[in-house]
Amino acid sequence: MNANTCIQPPQFLPLSPLYQQNFHIFTQKPQSLKPTKKSCYFSIRVCDYSFKGGVFRTQKSRVKCSVSEVEEQKEKQQKVVKRAYPFHNIEPKWQSYWEKNQTFRTPDEVDTSKPKFYVLDMFPYPSGAGLHVGHPLGYTATDILARLKRMQGYNVLHPMGWDAFGLPAEQYAIETGTHPKITTLRNINRFRSQLKSLGFSYDWDREISTTEPQYYKWTQWIFLQLLKRGLAYQAEVPVNWCPALGTVLANEEVVDGVSERGRSLSYKKVSLFITKQPMRQWMLKITAYADRLLEDLDDLDWPESPDTVFGATYLVVAPEYSLLPSLMSLSQRESVEEYKDLASRKSDLERTELQKEKTGIFSGCYAKNPANGEAIPIWVADYVLGSYGTGAIMAVPAHDTRDYEFATKYDIPIRWVVKPDDDDFSDSGKAYEGGGSILNSSSSTSGLDINGLDSKVAASKVIEWADTTGNGKKKVNYKLRDWLFARQHDFTPTGTGEPPLAKAVSWVKTTDPSSGKPAMRETSTMPQWAGSCWYYLRYMDPKNSKELVDKTKEKYWSPVDIYVGGAEHAVLHLLYSRFWHKVLYDIGVVSTKEPFKCVINQGIILGEVQYTAFKNPDGNYVSADSDDLSGEIIQEIISEEKVIKSGDSFVLKGDPGIRLIARAHKMSKSRGNVVNPDDVVSEYGADSLRLYEMFMGPFRDSKTWSTSGIEGVYRFLGRTWRLIVGIPLPDGTFRDGTVAIDGEPSFEQLRSLHKCIAKVTEEIEGTRFNTGYFCNDGVH
Repeated sequence: MNANTCIQPPQFLPLSPLYQQNFHIFTQKPQSLKPTKKSCYFSIRVCDYSFKGGVFRTQKSRVKCSVSEVEEQKEKQQKVVKRAYPFHNIEPKWQSYWEKNQTFRTPDEVDTSKPKFYVLDMFPYPSGAGLHVGHPLGYTATDILARLKRMQGYNVLHPMGWDAFGLPAEQYAIETGTHPKITTLRNINRFRSQLKSLGFSYDWDREISTTEPQYYKWTQWIFLQLLKRGLAYQAEVPVNWCPALGTVLANEEVVDGVSERGRSLSYKKVSLFITKQPMRQWMLKITAYADRLLEDLDDLDWPESPDTVFGATYLVVAPEYSLLPSLMSLSQRESVEEYKDLASRKSDLERTELQKEKTGIFSGCYAKNPANGEAIPIWVADYVLGSYGTGAIMAVPAHDTRDYEFATKYDIPIRWVVKPDDDDFSDSGKAYEGGGSILNSSSSTSGLDINGLDSKVAASKVIEWADTTGNGKKKVNYKLRDWLFARQHDFTPTGTGEPPLAKAVSWVKTTDPSSGKPAMRETSTMPQWAGSCWYYLRYMDPKNSKELVDKTKEKYWSPVDIYVGGAEHAVLHLLYSRFWHKVLYDIGVVSTKEPFKCVINQGIILGEVQYTAFKNPDGNYVSADSDDLSGEIIQEIISEEKVIKSGDSFVLKGDPGIRLIARAHKMSKSRGNVVNPDDVVSEYGADSLRLYEMFMGPFRDSKTWSTSGIEGVYRFLGRTWRLIVGIPLPDGTFRDGTVAIDGEPSFEQLRSLHKCIAKVTEEIEGTRFNTGYFCNDGVH
């Protein structure tokens, strides 16, 4: 017998898991301490048991604590001991093992006779806010692919780094006086820690940051190659001038025509409105590669979005559209002019940012859809730019995310005209931007019938019909413009319009090394985009100090096999990366024409569904589909426990006749619906978070977060764990080892196993992570 086997009296309370074997607590009535409203205090006698020489020996001491402290300790212990899936033991153990043994490190020299697999995430900008639950969605997908390919015998390259030259770091430095390097490194450390806690199989030995001199010296080298080839030039370009700050602002710093950074100086009664001033700027001649950028897309596996004329339920024109004056009704003219004025104060980037809430106004006029003869409203919206194409678009909200968000906000009809080939058709509450077969697309009036056709075939038939009937013609429009490359940033502005670096006179004045004559250094800086244009190449050879990338390594690893990231960040980045890559191809640095073989855009994770009810002035509920929704209507947010689903709708549990509006919004601080992955990992573990995000729905679709959903996944892991290791011991812990038996599997068991392996492999390689699983009645 030893101290660990002694029996505790019923009133003993374990203090904590650390002390539960040798310490016991005896409650004793308090003498001098009086109970308070917050907590009740009592003294305790702590006994340290030891077994020596055949007798128990104790050491006693008294401490004071509150009831709340003891209960908190008790609650913590119960959480630890009784977890259905003991992730708190499993995950740290293996994450520590992987790091110590560099399990996922890709050697500098690999066996090139083996196949390679280069899977890449769009690397994050490490902000002070840390990761949100949208980040792990893509990272988990690429991690699954990397682990699969390693098991299949591939050499796998799966790296991570930081796109850390950005405006937020500079703004924070100006506001607080903190050097950008300090905040950047702090943010990087936090992101790295969060990613490691999620158990991703990155090769951390290849970690890079665009802020490091050993990295950005090669970014500068690429710019010099562009300059030598005449692809970099200077031109007079209108820029955003802020009178309050005396500096040029990036487009991101201008909101509604007003300087965001200048607001802090409003007390000085200086103008915060931005003016456009011509200034000599560096430009990159990306238009010289326009044809190649378009033609080479044919050989890539990149997502495409269908445009179908039958799905057009409204038109959108840009506020600066040349024909807009003739498209405004008299009753709407004043409102449209006001909207035009507001839009003119926004930058192009702000207007087209996918994460921004869409705004617009009805013009008062209608257009005729030539495909079906329907009259559809003409709207003015600033997410369409007059400088791109014609400045007018047909909006197909069912199959375009921007149009869908606009249509739902302004209650514009949504017509589904493309059905996914691998899924049942349904109104999923979000746009479907993929291909498939056409439906709801036939008209006897126009003679056009494309029902049942593949979306690509249908697009060609519509173009042919439009050209034949005179309703349109085939034309290629380039939306491409030369790239404004210069930035005037580096801490505090000069106030004169010159870049801040111009203040470093002793650095600016130098000597030309080739001629020995006096010279001036360039004081404009490159934009953040520059560092992210070629980082995928540096991962192949991150420590090379002699060249951008070793030719042998580049030839083996190129191109990137799968590149995953959000569409909202990808449009310009992919365009610029492809441009730089083609220039590097032309000068012999890289061996492939394209950098990324396959690009996959992950969907957005929305906040939890919010249920809204409507009340009339008398305080009575009014159904959302009622004709009485006019006048003074009050909106009320309803908690989930008071809601039930009825058919395709949600209604009040206490009054099923009252239909509610159910809508999920993008996560944002202002809505208070942001979910921190650290909190999820702490409560349910990294495995629960990763598994839940893969099972939320199709990887490319937008999905709605549900706390009850992740709780279900956690319970599933608990059942799986018990199936493998058996039921827990009386103290709540699990025995070592598994319940496996040393028996030969039957033919049917092997058959089921291999069916499962084949199906899950197929689904993973097709990035259909939510559809590959196995149960008793077969594979699903």
